[in-house]
Amino acid sequence: MTVITRFAPSPTGNLHIGNLRPAIINWLFARNQGGQFMLRIDDTDLERSKESYVEGIKEDLTWLGLNWDFEARQFARFDKYDAVVEELKAQGRLYPCYESTSELDRKRKRQMARGLPPVYDRAALELTDQQKAELEAEGRKPHWRFKLDARTVSWTDLVRGEQSIEATSLSDPILVREDGTYLYTLPSVIDDIEFKITHIIRGEDHVANTGAQIQIFVALGAKAPIFAHHNLIVGKDGEGLSKRLGSLSISSFRDNGMEAMAVMSHAATIGSSNDIRPHLSTQSISDEFTFQKLSRAPARFDEAELALLNAKLLHETPFEAVFERLEAIGIFGGETFWDAVKGNIETFEDVKTWWQVVNGPIEPVIEDAGFCEEAESLLPDGDWDTSSWGAWTSAVKENTGAKGKALFHPLRLALTGQPHGPELKNLLPLIGREKASARLKGNAI
Repeated sequence: MTVITRFAPSPTGNLHIGNLRPAIINWLFARNQGGQFMLRIDDTDLERSKESYVEGIKEDLTWLGLNWDFEARQFARFDKYDAVVEELKAQGRLYPCYESTSELDRKRKRQMARGLPPVYDRAALELTDQQKAELEAEGRKPHWRFKLDARTVSWTDLVRGEQSIEATSLSDPILVREDGTYLYTLPSVIDDIEFKITHIIRGEDHVANTGAQIQIFVALGAKAPIFAHHNLIVGKDGEGLSKRLGSLSISSFRDNGMEAMAVMSHAATIGSSNDIRPHLSTQSISDEFTFQKLSRAPARFDEAELALLNAKLLHETPFEAVFERLEAIGIFGGETFWDAVKGNIETFEDVKTWWQVVNGPIEPVIEDAGFCEEAESLLPDGDWDTSSWGAWTSAVKENTGAKGKALFHPLRLALTGQPHGPELKNLLPLIGREKASARLKGNAI
């Protein structure tokens, strides 16, 4: 069996860290199994779906390296859904209901007040043709519910193990609204059948839906796919993310300088037994993925933890992985420069600060002009390498008596204008004798 998974976002908003998780897990499993990954845009909500969101979703997935093998749009498939609706009506599995939203709400409240589960009572099945005609004459339009069989639905969940749901504990799901538009459930099942989806991998908030969906698969003469319901992402405080989704969009991470592989590494490993560490490739993450490593507890997302992971990733990134990006922003310092500064950057943009330090001009900070003048007179001649810093500071120490912070701090401020930064044994050869001499004299160069 060729494994085929799918990510099915609705283009009604930006992709964020919460709905990124099923995309990552579906992609990891497909790639781990040598299978295929489908992007299905669930754009049946014509009022809220926007093409800009479709493009944004694709841009985010591409940036993260989550390439897809094929794609489909639900908007283009309404004729297929319409045909299945007529088939289910003919089977007697889809029936019209005329209650308004407020009437259904009152029913639920009455049932709960009596200690009963708020399950739809199927009152619409008792309506005669004449009663239906009278309701429609009043201007009411029906919504359509799928009639569930009164049986236990069981499946083996790849995350949660053996699962079962009593269909009698569920309301018959609404598949078609009063205005004829589709809810998620029916188009999803139809597409999963047609595109031969083998595994439905989604958040655990969909567990209850699975009992009804399996019955719809059976009603359409299909075998249900294998299900896996993974844990959801919450904030570091354990609270939901819904109020902060704007600041947690994938595009906001990109705009704030997060690396794609840092976001992937974090989102793929939180809530699992894998160590949260930077991965330099999606293949590396895929190689470690198994459902058995996913926790049943919520995955806690911490922006500060992501920022630290981002810095660690950059510290471990080899020059060959970034040289084109460096040249694109006008940095041609080569591997020597990158290796000298990468341990002191938190985002890639930080390299600009250190390129400015190397090339100038900068405003040197002179704490003790006499000390800096003495140090300038002791600058070594000839070509400089990483040993030059040690030889120079030893001479300055011998001549001035300064040591420790009193020796190194004023030299760093004069040479770089910064109180902290990369090891000066690596920066000094890049700065060069001319600029070092001028800066020690207090000149901006």
